[in-house]
Amino acid sequence: MLRLIQLNRNVRSIRRYRQIITVFAGYGLEHLLEYLNLSQVMAASRRVLRRPTPKAAHLSAPTRLRLAMEELGPTFIKLGQLLSTRPDIIPEPFIQEFSRLQDSIPSIPFSEVCSEIERELGVPIEERFSSLGSESIAAASIAQVHRARLISGEDVVVKVRRPGVVETVETDIDILMGVALLLERHTAGSDIYDPVGVVREFAYTIRREMDLAREGHAIERIRDNFKGDPTLYFPTVYWQATAKGVLTLEYIEGIKVSEVAAIEAAGLDRGEIARRGAVAFLKMVLEHGFFHGDPHPGNVLILPGNVIALLDFGMVGRLDPSVKQYLTDVLTAVINRDVDELVATITANVEVSENLDVSGLKKGLAEFIDGYFEIPLKEIEVGRMLLQFIDLVSTHRIKIPPDLTLLVKVLVVIEGMGRELDPQFDMVGHLRPFMEEALREQHSPTRMMHEVEKGFQAYLSLARNLPRDIREILNKINRNKLRIDLEHRGLDRFGKELERSANRVSLSLIITALIIGSSIAMQANRGPLLWGLPAFAFFGYLCAGIVGFWWMIAIIRSGRL
Repeated sequence: MLRLIQLNRNVRSIRRYRQIITVFAGYGLEHLLEYLNLSQVMAASRRVLRRPTPKAAHLSAPTRLRLAMEELGPTFIKLGQLLSTRPDIIPEPFIQEFSRLQDSIPSIPFSEVCSEIERELGVPIEERFSSLGSESIAAASIAQVHRARLISGEDVVVKVRRPGVVETVETDIDILMGVALLLERHTAGSDIYDPVGVVREFAYTIRREMDLAREGHAIERIRDNFKGDPTLYFPTVYWQATAKGVLTLEYIEGIKVSEVAAIEAAGLDRGEIARRGAVAFLKMVLEHGFFHGDPHPGNVLILPGNVIALLDFGMVGRLDPSVKQYLTDVLTAVINRDVDELVATITANVEVSENLDVSGLKKGLAEFIDGYFEIPLKEIEVGRMLLQFIDLVSTHRIKIPPDLTLLVKVLVVIEGMGRELDPQFDMVGHLRPFMEEALREQHSPTRMMHEVEKGFQAYLSLARNLPRDIREILNKINRNKLRIDLEHRGLDRFGKELERSANRVSLSLIITALIIGSSIAMQANRGPLLWGLPAFAFFGYLCAGIVGFWWMIAIIRSGRL
């Protein structure tokens, strides 16, 4: 049974590989396959890859890649959106283009929606809903949303996962992991960019996003974090009509935060809304360590009384205490314009290359801070400042925590909404009390005693395990079983090139031998004749000509003369 499942998965992967290659070729992106050393795949799909691409010819490479991702569906759309939060991995033009990825596709038929709801809930629709709208009010690549009413009378929205999307995503994850392994094997500096780690992070994120019940738990977790706060409102989760593939939430009527004119017409205070939104987000990040990962204007509604309602918690971010402390230390050093402290924070808390140019990093950070020296603190855009910081340290091959890059991307969106609501919006002013509190907590006697206790326990554990580890090493040495594994990266490509060169030399010798042997047979003029020529000589020349012609075509098509 397991073999049949694996075979079916392999067949799906082959079909998906072919589709991906076709789409990439259609947008003139064959060079990506060359970069990944997939020349054999290219050769097998040569007729596909040689198709003309008139629609893509006038577009830039980032635009063509974005269009290809949109055509390939949910996995690649979500991957592009994730990469748009990673300025430490991809260049700015690609980040800007990936930020425009459209996660909206035509709705699935209503009959399939009903079947999926009943399959997930395990009961007929009539047992949960008195009515269900046949038209979707939103349709994305993973799920779509319908208005409905529960049998108990509450107006709700029902988020339904698309049929077959889990299988498609799992197949794509397998393919992406294979590509990541190729990148790790053939790309210099992959230890810093960690392509396998990026795919694992992406797989974790998208699997959680496809589990709609987890989204319900995320809503309740954030709501509990803000329990008693009248400035925020969160939709109620109706668990009796919720499962992994169906999420039923309270329907909320409000004004989109981007509709500034409507907010003013309703008599609401734009400045107060901006302040409340900033404080709520900073609390999520610096106090709770659990924040909304996609607060674009469509997911933020304004209710009477300047109350903010947050929607769509499919993407959330997490900051563990060490990352929160790192963020606090970086912001403190930047705001205080302390270059030495900033360099010390970077090198002490994240992975750095062995060949790190500390003086070059220090010079770059000094110029970065000087760029904000003359700007009043209230005019500093913290999100964009941190984006520049990440871009700068990434050029020095310094690895940044993934959740931190997502946070910075969200911070840019929050600041943009705040400034649109209130031109005098001051994120630094809202941030300062949180940072002061974080610094007080960091240097409090209780915290310092806790750190001392942790350090003592770590050394105690080391002292306890050290004799056993030394004994194990000595035993292996005595038994001649001590082995040291050395890995020299980059030899695989050299080996393949060497093998290809050896094959070409061997083929050249064969052709040469055929020509020389045929010439000798022609001079001897013995044996059977064919059209008045020695048959052995004729067939020798013919074989040499066919093999030589085939070889010449292969070399020309490979583009490596």
